[in-house]
Amino acid sequence: MTQLAPPDQVAGQHPVAASFVRTWLTIGVLSFGGPAGQIATMHRELVDKRGWIDDATFLRALNFCMLLPGPEAQQLATWCGWRLRGVRGGLIAGGLFVLPGALVMAGLAALYIGFGRLGIVQAVFAGVQAAVVAVVAQALLRVASRALQSRFDWLLAAAAFVLIALFNMPFQLVVALAALAGWVHGRGRTAPPAEPAAAASWAGSLRTALLWTAIWMAPLALVALLLGPGHALVDLGAFFARLAAFSFGGAYAGLAYVAQGAAAGHGWVTPTEIVDGLALAETTPGPLVLVYQFVGALAGSRMDLPPGWGALAGMAMVLWMTFAPSFLFIFALAPQLDRLMARPGLAQALAGVTAAVVGVIASLGVWFALHVLFAKVDEWRWGAVRLWVPQGEASLFALAIGGIALLLLVRTRLGMLPVLLLAGLAGATRWLLAGS
Repeated sequence: MTQLAPPDQVAGQHPVAASFVRTWLTIGVLSFGGPAGQIATMHRELVDKRGWIDDATFLRALNFCMLLPGPEAQQLATWCGWRLRGVRGGLIAGGLFVLPGALVMAGLAALYIGFGRLGIVQAVFAGVQAAVVAVVAQALLRVASRALQSRFDWLLAAAAFVLIALFNMPFQLVVALAALAGWVHGRGRTAPPAEPAAAASWAGSLRTALLWTAIWMAPLALVALLLGPGHALVDLGAFFARLAAFSFGGAYAGLAYVAQGAAAGHGWVTPTEIVDGLALAETTPGPLVLVYQFVGALAGSRMDLPPGWGALAGMAMVLWMTFAPSFLFIFALAPQLDRLMARPGLAQALAGVTAAVVGVIASLGVWFALHVLFAKVDEWRWGAVRLWVPQGEASLFALAIGGIALLLLVRTRLGMLPVLLLAGLAGATRWLLAGS
């Protein structure tokens, strides 16, 4: 039986422009739950619901983005947009994936700078955080069901979880070991069919990389020209440019570098403020690295710039230096992806990475759940072994909200956003009933 193209797709090829923009705006608004939830949301909207990208292609692109520095979910969004509608589509998809969360974070940062830690806001966040645990759990199950197809895949995922969670091994080393294991395991096997290699030259990719490097660095150069190379805003931009270029291991790995550099090294923010920023980023749509935008807002508000404009300049600088490289990497390397994936050895290596990523996401999910359920989580170390040890009793409120949210997500047709809104309302109601 011939399968009809989705109604928002022309001749089974490219989605029409209006539907394309609406879809990415929807994804941007609903992209809660960190990378696991965001990737699952993209998969649901692009693969399951609309059929714009097939499952195998989506997973190959995910493998590719996991190997790049920077926010992998935004890079995957940019790749999907590029795949469907070229460079313009990549700009729209990558931009709309970040824009809703950036706008929300800008408003929350303004409130934080003006009013500090508001009780009602913290109460809303407490409810939303508990629901996000359920979102991540559901997303992890979906990703695992597609990525783990054999006993070997399960072993790789379990090994990755142990290496990350118990031995605190660097993410890039785990990825390298998983790629090596996948390659060794796949030798002599028939590689899964890949699409025809794209007819793109490496010279063209190099020209694209040079162009986007110039675009990426242009704002930093302009600010240095206007304010002087020693200005704090230039220092802020250079700091996050270095982070964007070398931030392998996801948002939490980068956050450790930010905490040491922004708090201890430069004194832009305090450790407590970074924790508050992380809480805000975890409960807003968009990449978790929007916590960097919060750091930029506070750092800019303390610079010798006009009141209000400093925070805006700090946020703009950090956002650009953090997310512009994603367009550089995708537009330069995406045309080579099919050609690279047609090589059986690389395909098998990245299949190993796919399985390991499930374990990495699981470790982040456990870390997040512990910090939501318990007021304090310590680290216990014995030699190379590291354990997260929660202190005190688990929050019954968080457990209840998380359990109800998971039930609603799995057993009903209620979408992610209504569930999160209900959880936030529950948190606010609890705060009001307690007499604030």
